[in-house]
Amino acid sequence: MLACALAILVVGATATALTLRAAGRDGGAPRWSPPNASAAAPSPSQPKFVGWSDPTRVGRPYGDTVQGLLTFRGNPTRTYYGTGPIPRTTPAQKWRFPRSGGLCSTSVDEHGPSEWCGSGWTGQPAVFERAGRTWVVFGAYDRKVHFLDAETGERILPDFPTGDIIKGSVTVDPDGYPIVYTGSRDNYYRAIAIDRDVPTELWKLSAYAVSPTKWNNDWDGAGLVIDDYLFEGGENSQFHIVKLNRGYDAAGKVTVAPKLVFNTPGWDDQLLKDIGHGNVSIENSVAIVGNTVYFANSGGLVQGWDLSGLKEGRAPTRTFRFWTGDDTDATIVADEHGMLYVGSEYEKGSQRSKDVGQIMKLDPSKPDNPLVWKHDDRPRIPAGVWGTPALYKDIVVFDTTGGDVHGIDRATGAVRWTFHLPSGQVWQSPVVIDGVLVIGDCLGDLHAYDIADTTKPPAPLWTVSLGGCIESTPAVWKGRLYFGTRAGAIHAIA
Repeated sequence: MLACALAILVVGATATALTLRAAGRDGGAPRWSPPNASAAAPSPSQPKFVGWSDPTRVGRPYGDTVQGLLTFRGNPTRTYYGTGPIPRTTPAQKWRFPRSGGLCSTSVDEHGPSEWCGSGWTGQPAVFERAGRTWVVFGAYDRKVHFLDAETGERILPDFPTGDIIKGSVTVDPDGYPIVYTGSRDNYYRAIAIDRDVPTELWKLSAYAVSPTKWNNDWDGAGLVIDDYLFEGGENSQFHIVKLNRGYDAAGKVTVAPKLVFNTPGWDDQLLKDIGHGNVSIENSVAIVGNTVYFANSGGLVQGWDLSGLKEGRAPTRTFRFWTGDDTDATIVADEHGMLYVGSEYEKGSQRSKDVGQIMKLDPSKPDNPLVWKHDDRPRIPAGVWGTPALYKDIVVFDTTGGDVHGIDRATGAVRWTFHLPSGQVWQSPVVIDGVLVIGDCLGDLHAYDIADTTKPPAPLWTVSLGGCIESTPAVWKGRLYFGTRAGAIHAIA
């Protein structure tokens, strides 16, 4: 049944692991500035878990204050995909935005100027309830953030312009403050107020506000906001923590008084020596489980930093280091046991990436030997994983850029099933709700499969053809799917 051969290794005590290096000794020292506690606005609600991210909330919403899908993959562990039921018969398009034309602009990268249209990797809209209506908020390749009515696809607020394209996913404040957080290729990560007639910039963080930096000034990752702190990695190759100090002014309008309290390079000297280049940008969205924040970079360095003393004025410390051997842009996913599921690309052909594979499970409680199991995906260059994996019951679902979709037993690493999408490229992150798997491809087709029984091969349910490569991850809310394509538009189907 396997569409291609997939090698598996369940790792034992003899597996090779890199030695954990002390934080701050390589790649430039972390910068720590204790937050000004007296400037903090009171939190609307007290956390129920003593710590940053309760592992028992894996697969559950971000919190209880705002109903919705508020950030990329929905919550701090990146394991919440929305609410169903997803249609089991072919859905119809409810609206297209814009009604005609496309969301396009010209942007310049290392390959020169080119036209970018629609939304792409990761590009997941946020969908949430506010003031009696359902909002859909997203950034796009037209350089703007859009605020739409989920029912009609019409604008609720005017577009918010930035200076360049927006590749990542927005984050909506989970504590009820009317703020949207987003980055742009124009150098800035922003907090935008949505309680005015016009969306208003409250604050922005420059990619060059910290030093040293590497690679560029884009912001692909979706930040996390927990207990008035913002956690965000940038393509400047630094990880940042900002104390937001949210509140309201005398007129009842939301305010922030942010202070950058910590930043640290996403690389170290050993990584630079191993890879031989300076592309170490952080393009994935940080994940937090328990008291540890995890992120990876384009050099393949996976790190975990202990946040337990942050609120008491103690700087975070690095507690976990693992090298995948190649570009790791897919977001790290944590399960209820604190295990990490990591997808890596295969572009450089390094020996390390051959040793540890492109699909892996890591146990950070064993920092000297964390690799639990791994799979190889290197039939060609490039190969490997760009999409963020999805957890469902006892399996994890990975997709590869070559079009293979695997259901893997989380405990043993055994491949339960595989199917193939013949599209030439699959970067979208798989979405699973109520036993229905949704995955798009670069032929412009969105597919649904029944995987309710994780031991059986997926049964095809439907395919919708929309045109344009579907890199953007769908947001699912109350059974309706919202997503963009590279053809230029955002679609709602149900």
